[in-house]
Amino acid sequence: MAKYEAYCVKCKDKREFEGEETTLKNGRRAAKGSCPVCGTTVMRILGKAS
Repeated sequence: MAKYEAYCVKCKDKREFEGEETTLKNGRRAAKGSCPVCGTTVMRILGKAS
């Protein structure tokens, strides 16, 4: 697991989270994890897979 930064909709703030890399339906890479404060799922789109 790597560290990423994403916006938490519930906390309304940017949070650093540990997540794993996944691939979306359109081929883009994304990091998915949970907010360390409230536990809500957060995602960060990383870019197209090469």
